[in-house]
Amino acid sequence: MSAPIVAVIEDDPRSSRRSRRVSWLWGPAFVAAIAYVDPGNVAANLTAGSRFGYLLVWVVVLANASAMLVQYLSAKAGLVTGRSLPELLGERMRRLPRIAYWVQAELVAVATDLAEVLGGAIALWILFGVPLLLGGVIVGVVSMLLLSLQNRRGQKSFEFVVMGLLLVITIGFTAGLFVSDVSWGQVAAGLIPRFDGGDSVLLAAGLLGATVMPHAIYVHSALARDRHHPKPAELPRMLQATRWDVFVSMLIAGTVNVAMLLLAAANFAGVAGTDSIEGAHQLIATTMGPVVAVLFAVGLLASGLASTSVGCYAGASIMAGLLRVRVPMLVRRAVTLIPALIILGLGVNPTWALVLSQVLLSFGIPFALIPLVLLTSSPSVMGSMANPIGLKVVSWIVVGLIVALNVALIVLTIAGLG
Repeated sequence: MSAPIVAVIEDDPRSSRRSRRVSWLWGPAFVAAIAYVDPGNVAANLTAGSRFGYLLVWVVVLANASAMLVQYLSAKAGLVTGRSLPELLGERMRRLPRIAYWVQAELVAVATDLAEVLGGAIALWILFGVPLLLGGVIVGVVSMLLLSLQNRRGQKSFEFVVMGLLLVITIGFTAGLFVSDVSWGQVAAGLIPRFDGGDSVLLAAGLLGATVMPHAIYVHSALARDRHHPKPAELPRMLQATRWDVFVSMLIAGTVNVAMLLLAAANFAGVAGTDSIEGAHQLIATTMGPVVAVLFAVGLLASGLASTSVGCYAGASIMAGLLRVRVPMLVRRAVTLIPALIILGLGVNPTWALVLSQVLLSFGIPFALIPLVLLTSSPSVMGSMANPIGLKVVSWIVVGLIVALNVALIVLTIAGLG
């Protein structure tokens, strides 16, 4: 790994002191990366691998590559403008469109929180036999403690804790791969884009919704804005550091996602009941031993705790930017916990609810992506840091592919209901 990147402006003592304060710029992208390894990802990847084997490996790879680009643009917007993406949008919208935009963004945040609390509750049930409803309450309380750390100790302390949880998640979700008989020839074949019927397209959209996360796009711009306040001369080096921050964090998240799909494809393909997290855990315990099974469950718990905290942070950023309303983080945490507890209390199949939440998330992706590319490509917003023509073209291609897959999801869903 290269040495820390330091921004230095010669002959300016104040700039030198400032450079020392921001000499290590990594952190915000690792917090955003938690959204890419949340329990919804676990459910979507395990379902994809158990039902279609290695067929959808290409979806996970392309989705994570797209995530690198998207998260960089989000951080870039926050660094260059000093405002989060919701703030930039709120400044450019009239009242009614702004409220409507907030409603869809808030629904996305609620769907996100549903997946994260459910995942944590499932992990507590697997590890300790805690009833799902009580497990959801415990996850909510612990996430409040994590958010209070951010309030009392600052963003950097929060980032360090989340990075530690990301390490636990990585170990927990990749351990089983080392004792699995993966067919690397089929993995290579799975990199060729193709589908196998409408169900595979629907699941691909779910994978996309589980990977390119709207709330992560919103929150990353806020994290970059809050952590750094660069002068114009410092921006090029800060953006360089941000690119590495995004690349490394998204590479870790992408590796975890691919590992989960490969784990399911190698061990669960065609086995009844293993497209659920609980079923997958039971088979892991049977075929790979209790140690790997415990590591998997611990990774799932860390995923739920970290991702629900980040999701709540994102929701607060969305509300503050679009409505210009600030609600205490702990109050918001308590309110957004209610839908997940209702789902748990009603006894809805938790893995089914997880996958459905990821499909719902995919509907919110265009609302975050299109404005992000428009704003970061605008010289009036970004000045000389606006996206160059090459980056602009690639960004619109990525957005076009994602939107097209979402349209396919809508059509297939409506057809299925008919």
